[in-house]
Amino acid sequence: MVTCISRNPEETWALGREWAACAKPGWVIALSGDLGSGKTQLVKGLAAGLGVVERVHSPTFALMHEYHGAEIVVHHLDLYRLETREAILDAGLEEYLLFPAGVSVIEWAEKWFDDSPESQRNPKLLRRVWIEETGLSERLIRYEDSGS
Repeated sequence: MVTCISRNPEETWALGREWAACAKPGWVIALSGDLGSGKTQLVKGLAAGLGVVERVHSPTFALMHEYHGAEIVVHHLDLYRLETREAILDAGLEEYLLFPAGVSVIEWAEKWFDDSPESQRNPKLLRRVWIEETGLSERLIRYEDSGS
């Protein structure tokens, strides 16, 4: 597991942009963290690094936004309002969680990627990310990759 400290939103954004360099279709980034922890800021940096020029914002009420980068489509999902795995399936989001044509970034991903036996189906390339507030603008960001 990799651990880093972000001291401000700009550093969180820069980390997302850094991740864009290794992004490829099929990659799923599963974000977990409290409200205001910096999940969307990380997505903004990733999208910018992939050539997205439009405004990136949280899809809390839309469930998903799609952004077209220079070569890769970014699917930005937010599972906050979906209470159960069944609700996520009913919303038609499974393909973005397991088999995205582009890169999927999921906020509140613990609602899908938990430790239950039925959640063991994972995408081919998965980065699990945990963001924890450690100060007013400081964040502890831990992540690990699985898959090929």
